Amino acid sequence: MNQLQLRYRQVHLDFHTSPLIPDIGEKFDGAEFAQTLKNAHVDSVTCFARCHHGMLYYDSKKFPERIHPNLTNKNMLKEMIQECHKRDIRVPIYITIQWDYFTAKEHPEWLAIDADGRPVGTGPYEAGFYQVLCVNTGYRDLLKEQITELFEEMEVDGIFMDIVYPTECSCKNCMEKMKAAKVDVYDSEARMQYAQNMIDEFKFDISRHIRSFRPDASIFYNTSHIGVKQRKVKDAYTHFELESLPSGDWGYIHFPVTMRYARTLGLDCLSHTGKFHLEWGDFHSFKNLAALEYECFRMLALGSKCLIGDQMEPGGKLSKPVYDLIGNVYERVEKLEPWCENAVPVSDIGVISPEEFMGGNRGRLPESLMGLENMFDQLGYQFDILDSQGDFSKYPLLVLPDDIVVNEELHKKLKDYLDNGGKMIATFESGLDECKTTMVLKETGVSLLADPDRNLDGELARGKITKSNDYVDYMIPNEKIGIGLPMTEHVMYAKGTEVLAAKEAETLLKFTKPYFDRNFKHFCSHRQTPSSGQAGTDAVVQLGQVIYFASPVFRIYNARAPKWCKVMVKDAVDRLLPEKSLEYFGPSTLFTALNEQKEAHRKVLHLLHYIPQKICQDIHTLEDVIPLYDIPVKIKENRKVTAVRNVPEGKDLEFVQKDNWVTFHADEINGCRVIEIVYEE
Repeated sequence: MNQLQLRYRQVHLDFHTSPLIPDIGEKFDGAEFAQTLKNAHVDSVTCFARCHHGMLYYDSKKFPERIHPNLTNKNMLKEMIQECHKRDIRVPIYITIQWDYFTAKEHPEWLAIDADGRPVGTGPYEAGFYQVLCVNTGYRDLLKEQITELFEEMEVDGIFMDIVYPTECSCKNCMEKMKAAKVDVYDSEARMQYAQNMIDEFKFDISRHIRSFRPDASIFYNTSHIGVKQRKVKDAYTHFELESLPSGDWGYIHFPVTMRYARTLGLDCLSHTGKFHLEWGDFHSFKNLAALEYECFRMLALGSKCLIGDQMEPGGKLSKPVYDLIGNVYERVEKLEPWCENAVPVSDIGVISPEEFMGGNRGRLPESLMGLENMFDQLGYQFDILDSQGDFSKYPLLVLPDDIVVNEELHKKLKDYLDNGGKMIATFESGLDECKTTMVLKETGVSLLADPDRNLDGELARGKITKSNDYVDYMIPNEKIGIGLPMTEHVMYAKGTEVLAAKEAETLLKFTKPYFDRNFKHFCSHRQTPSSGQAGTDAVVQLGQVIYFASPVFRIYNARAPKWCKVMVKDAVDRLLPEKSLEYFGPSTLFTALNEQKEAHRKVLHLLHYIPQKICQDIHTLEDVIPLYDIPVKIKENRKVTAVRNVPEGKDLEFVQKDNWVTFHADEINGCRVIEIVYEE
C-alpha cells in the first residue's frame, strides 16, 4: 500500500461543461493558469479528464467521439499538467465513474437497473446527468482503457475517481453474477450487500490496473462520505479525501465526525470544502472569507490537509477574485504547516461510532453521533471516533453513544479494556444485543425490565422524539449528576430504557415519571405531560469505572440541545476522568484541538472562534469574526516545558508549570490562534 503524504494547499477543479456551450477553453493559457494557482499558494490541483457530461478535455486517440465538440485546445489537460509541474504543483487527474451522460445515452445496457426494471437515476425529462452506470458491465473495460490512455499520453500524478458507491442493481450482469454467487435476489438487503461487495472488488481491480503503470500514483474513490465501510478496502486507496462542503448537504457537523474517524485508519487525509456560497456548480458565487478560514483552519486542527473546490468557467480562465480569496487563506495555511506536519491528536476519549451498526452518509449521520460531536466540541473534549476494530487501549475513557450493539466479540473486547483499567460511559440502548432485548454489557450494572412501555401501536415508546414530546422522562439533578442545576425536574425529551440497577451498582439518579404518556386518550396542555412526582426506574447508574445513562442523551442533544443534558454528561465524564489533557475557561463556541509533534518535542494547541449561523433558510454560514482575549488554558504535561508561544508569529507567552500542568493565557484569538508548548526530550 502506498502511504502517500499529501500536500496542504489543494484545489479540486470541476469542469462539468455541456456540449451545447461554445468556445470551450477559448481563454485558456497554460502558463497563466499555473501561475494563478502558484500566486494563490496552491501546491496541488485536481484537473479534469472526463466530466459528468461524458466529455473529454484532451486529445484522445482511443475515444475521439467523446472529446468535447467545442474544445478549442485539445491539449488543455496536458498543458495544465506541464505548466503546473514547472511550478512544483502536483496534478492528480479527475475522471467520473458512475455518472456519465454521454455513456448513459450511448450504452443504455450499461445502466444500473432497479428492482422494478427501471434505470436508476435521472429520468428522461429531468435536467441532470445522474443516470447511474453499473461497473459490473462492459463499462469497466472502457474505464480501464481510458486510464491506460491517460498514463500513455501524459504525466499522471494520480487518479481521482468520482461517484463510486454501491447501487442495488438488477441489470442482466448483476442478476447472473448474484445467482452464480447464490445471492437471494428476492431479498433487497442481500442485493445491497452484493452491491457493496461488488464495488469493493471494483476498487481493488482498478487500483491494480493503475499501479501497473505507476506504483506511487495517488488513488482515491469518492463516495461523498468516509465511514466505517472504508476500513476493509483502505488498501485500494493511497489516502482519504473527505468531501464535506458545509454549505451543501453535509453541514458543519459532518467534517469533524468523519475526520475524527478517518484519522484513525492510518492513511493521510485531505478534506474538501468549496469556494462556493452553496456547493459544486454554484457559478459566480463566493464563500465568505471568515467561513473559508474556519473551514480550512478546522481541517488543520483535526489533522487534515486542505482542499478548496472550484469550477472553471467554460472559457478556461481562472477567476482572479476566487483565487484572491483562496490565496488569502492559503497564505496563512502555508505559514502554519510546520506546526501541522506529522502532528498526531492528543485524545482522552474514544467514541465508538453508531455508523457501524446503523449506517451513515453525508446528510444522514447517526443522530447520536451528531449530538455527541456538538456536545463534546462545546465541552472542549479531545476525542477520536472508532469502530469496533479500533485500538481501545489508547484511550482512558470510552463512550458508547445511544446505539452501540454489543455482540460476544465486542463484549469480550470491552471487558478486556475495562479489566486493564479503562473507563466507560454507555447510554440508552448501547450494550444491548442486536434484537435490543437483553443487556449483553453486564459491566453497565443494569438489566432490562420486562414489559417496557409501548405506544398505542404496540411499538416501544423508548427513544421516540416527537413534536409534542409524547414520551418523556424527568430527572432531578443532585450533587453527583447535574451539579449546579436547579434540583427540580428536568425533562428528557425521549423516554429512556427501563432498567434495574444491580445490587452492587450505585444509582446516581432515578427517573421521575410523568402522569401518563401523551395520546388521544390522555393528554395535558400543548406538549408533554408534567411530572407526577413519583419515582420511576433507574436513570443513571455507576458500577466501578462504568457509568450508564438510560436516556438517549446524545440523540436528545442533537434534536433539542438542552443544556442540562450536557451538564449531566460532563459530570459523568468528570467522575471517571477528572484530569484531561486540555482544560480552559472560555465560551462554548470556542473550538479546540490539541496535537503533538513528537519529533519536534512540542504540543500544538489550535483555538478557533468562528460562529456559524443560520441566517437564511437553506444553509449555515458565517460572516463575522468575534475575537476573544485572555483565555486561561491548562495543558497536562509532565516533561519540562521550555517555551509557550504564539505561532507562526513567535511571540512568547508567560507560563507556569506545576504538578504536571502548564498554565498560561491565550492573549488574543482573532478567529484562529495556534500556540506551541515546547518541552525537553
